[in-house]
Amino acid sequence: MSITIEAVTAGYGGPSVLRDVSLHVAENEWVGILGPNGAGKSTLMKVIAGLHPPASGTVTVEGATPRDHGRRRMAQLVAYLPQDPFFPESMTAGEYVLLGRAPHIGYFAVEGPRDIAVATEVLELLDAAHLARRHLGDISGGERQRVVLARALAQEPEVLLLDEPTTALDIGHQVAALEMIGSIRKDRPVTIVAAMHDLSLAGQFTDRLVLLAQGRIVASGTAREVLTPDLIREHYNTEVAIVDVPGDGIAVVPKRNG
Repeated sequence: MSITIEAVTAGYGGPSVLRDVSLHVAENEWVGILGPNGAGKSTLMKVIAGLHPPASGTVTVEGATPRDHGRRRMAQLVAYLPQDPFFPESMTAGEYVLLGRAPHIGYFAVEGPRDIAVATEVLELLDAAHLARRHLGDISGGERQRVVLARALAQEPEVLLLDEPTTALDIGHQVAALEMIGSIRKDRPVTIVAAMHDLSLAGQFTDRLVLLAQGRIVASGTAREVLTPDLIREHYNTEVAIVDVPGDGIAVVPKRNG
C-alpha cells in the first residue's frame, strides 16, 4: 500500500514544524526518517496516520486521504507506534496486545480464537510471550517497548508507522526487533515508515532514508547517499566516520571533538 505526501505544511499553532514536505513511499518499501531533535519526524508520523491534519497539502494512503478512509478503515490499514505510548499500568501485556485487534472486531463483539492466536504469535516473535500475564506497571521500559510493538503488529496492518521503535531496547533487542519488522514483509506486503535515532541501524535495515532538518527534506536516497560526513556535520553538528560493514552496508561512528 503506497503513501503519497504532497506539499505538506503542518504545525501546532506557532511556527510550522513541517514545511512543504513531499514524499512518495512505494508499496512494501521501508523508509527510514532521520533528523536531529526538532526536525519534524514525529509530526510527519502523525500527519501520515491522520492524527494531525496538515495546515496545507495532502496525504493519501493508497489514493485516499485519512478522512476519506474513515477512522475505522484507517485503523485497519495503518498501525501507528508513537514515541511515548500510554500504558494502563493495571492492564496485562496480553490484554494490551489484544487491543491491536480492535479494528478487526465488530462493535459489541469480543476477541475470537484468531485474535488471541495473532496476539500470542507476535508476542512470541518479540521474545515477550512470558510477559503476557504480567501487568504493564510491573515490567521494564524495554519490555514495554516490545509489548507496544507487538500491539502494532497484532493489528496486521498494511502500513506500519514507527516513531523510534527501538527506544529503551538494548542493542540485542534493537537488532532483533528490526529484523522481525523486516521479516514480516516476506510473508505479506507491509509498507513501513520509521522515524529512527540510530543512524547505523537505519542505514542497515531500511530500503531508503529521508533526512529532515528544520521541517524540510534535505536528502533522500540510499544509506551511502544520505549518511555522509558532510550531511551529518551540517545537520547534526558533529563529525563522524563512515565505516563499511561487510554484508550489512555502512555504520556511522561519531568522532570525539578535540
